[in-house]
Amino acid sequence: MIKFTYKTKVYYKDVDQMGVVYYARYYEYFEAARTELLQSIDIDVTAVEDDGYFMPVVTSHCDYKIGATFEDILLVETFINELPKATMRIDYEIYKNKNSDLLVSGYTTHAFTDKSGKPVKPPKRLLEVLQNNF
Repeated sequence: MIKFTYKTKVYYKDVDQMGVVYYARYYEYFEAARTELLQSIDIDVTAVEDDGYFMPVVTSHCDYKIGATFEDILLVETFINELPKATMRIDYEIYKNKNSDLLVSGYTTHAFTDKSGKPVKPPKRLLEVLQNNF
């Protein structure tokens, strides 16, 4: 398993009229955490794309338990639990702080494609790095 914790703050722009984080913002937190997770294991998404590989999201899911509010500090726990084959799943759990209840959990599933959108095998470099970090 590969795990990374991304820390972020809830800004006023993130909340709805009720003062609770707007539901779609959690997907933005997922995306930021995913990018930081990959960087933490020396995978540069731009370099992967420059090599002709893309990782579009093909499935996303989010379970909302407790709403975060303005100025909360969020910890986004991000996990890769298995080596990718045709797709790669990344799981997320968001907490208000280390000792708080789980606010949100979810996942995204990513395909591997070339520039034309045709499915391809995962990039060799990505597989090597993931294998070395498991």
